[in-house]
Amino acid sequence: MRFRDRRHAGRELGTRLSEWAADGGLAHALVLALPRGGVPVADEVARALGVPLDVLVARKIGLPGHPETGIGAIVGEDPPLFDRRALRMLDLGEDRLGPDVARERAELHRREVLYRGDRPAPEVEGRTVVLVDDGLATGVTARAALRHLRRRRPDRLVLAVPVCSPEAAAEMRAESDDLVCLHQPSGFRSVGEWYERFEQTGDEEVTRTLRAHRSAGP
Repeated sequence: MRFRDRRHAGRELGTRLSEWAADGGLAHALVLALPRGGVPVADEVARALGVPLDVLVARKIGLPGHPETGIGAIVGEDPPLFDRRALRMLDLGEDRLGPDVARERAELHRREVLYRGDRPAPEVEGRTVVLVDDGLATGVTARAALRHLRRRRPDRLVLAVPVCSPEAAAEMRAESDDLVCLHQPSGFRSVGEWYERFEQTGDEEVTRTLRAHRSAGP
């Protein structure tokens, strides 16, 4: 299974979630996207479910020299969450990653202001929250986001992605109440290989999508 683009993946994921939630379990849910790539996917999911859309900004901490390889992540003011097994294998101490953490924290704050302005973060306590991204490779960013949300006491925490590695899926089942993943290919190498078009999602698309969704209502 390959998706044409993120919106196609979002429509497929929205259809699966609509069928999966036919008992009404997601009737009053909140969809939270991991920006930037998760936003067009989550927009389609929120429209399929008829529920509000917002974002949860998280930032991956990349391996020095290989920034696309995630070895940690941050959300809000939470301390960094690191893949400690990877750090041990690489003989890499957290202290060496301090500048990377500071840089990603600054970018996280920039995006929060840009995407949300003066709007407060949505209330999740007692609600069903569907966290959406465009895919999972290591899963470290999603893990940090799920743990951040869990501390805010949602009633139910669902992670929904179009594609993920089998290893990440196994780990995320322990972090979420439910995992919905359309495709878990063996020999998984990267999220982008499962999309025909996987261009970078820009800030303008994120803000435009959120603005349009708020204007239209769920």
